[in-house]
Amino acid sequence: MVTIVSFVFVLGILIFIHELGHFLVAKKVGIRVERFSLGFPPNILSKKKGETTYCIGIIPLGGYVKMAGEQPDEEATGAPDEFMSKTVAQRAAVIFAGPFMNYVLAMALMIGIFYFGGRPIFDEERVIVGQVSEDGPAAEAGLVEGDQIISINGRPVQHFDTLRTIINGHINEPVLLAWVHGQDTVVAEIVTEAAPIQNDQGQIDSIGVIGFTQKPISYESYSLGESITGGFVTTHVIVAETVKFVSKFVTGQVSPKMIGGPLFIARQSGKEARKGATSLFFFMAVLSVNLGVLNVLPIPVLDGGHLVFLAVEKIKGSPLSMKTRMMAQQVGLVVLLSLIVFVTYNDILRVIREF
Repeated sequence: MVTIVSFVFVLGILIFIHELGHFLVAKKVGIRVERFSLGFPPNILSKKKGETTYCIGIIPLGGYVKMAGEQPDEEATGAPDEFMSKTVAQRAAVIFAGPFMNYVLAMALMIGIFYFGGRPIFDEERVIVGQVSEDGPAAEAGLVEGDQIISINGRPVQHFDTLRTIINGHINEPVLLAWVHGQDTVVAEIVTEAAPIQNDQGQIDSIGVIGFTQKPISYESYSLGESITGGFVTTHVIVAETVKFVSKFVTGQVSPKMIGGPLFIARQSGKEARKGATSLFFFMAVLSVNLGVLNVLPIPVLDGGHLVFLAVEKIKGSPLSMKTRMMAQQVGLVVLLSLIVFVTYNDILRVIREF
């Protein structure tokens, strides 16, 4: 249930913000918006207010804003409130507003994470147990939040990174862990679990885990100015890394197996939600950047494809013919559907490998 609710929440917010960008700018430049939809039909809610019908579809994997005269197969009447009646600059602003709003959302989320979450401070001389995964080896051995790890395999440990490195190196093997619980010292042999981790080639490697995190001893607050700076810098690091990944994918430097789809997003949303609000919102910020960057790729049916059409129109002084635009969109649709099938197949294989 946590996974389902988190998935719908994350994807719903990202889609809403994206489509809201198109909607607000379209209204601003005087384009008639006929439909604003979150999700795809069949609709579970539909209400008309003014000239626009607002819908919520049962399939939460996208959304759309239907503007008058936007589609190539629609007969333009020349009405001033139609999409094609506006200037190239106005139409480009409407198209670009969706991805831009995803960028703005990511920025707002990152600033909020810095301001409200603060900077976690960890004990430099002790390893204090934080969140313990349910049904994991650590939980089964009796490890609970607040316990202090003092040694592993007879070796004293004071730093979490040292402990993690040793555990990661033992896959499905026993490690001897000693910790302080209250006034007692507990020693137990814990068999690690194999956890999947994906390398740069898209292959699945394994590391050993027992299922717990380090607990911060406090949080240091950021000022509003520091939060804005930190949010700005972090957002642009995510943008740069996303662009770099897409570039490597297109040039074949990164395996297609590293691409995740709806199933991956759903499972990861659930995992991040269980870690807490900060983790979930950070994941949402990364996804928002990904959605914005992917939407400006020059693929017909995506926002980037429409921007290319507008650039060509600006250069040649007239719109592309209806036949050309429809053919391009059909090709783009085939590419997009093929990508959806591929990433879904990747998701299924990833789940199978993990089990």
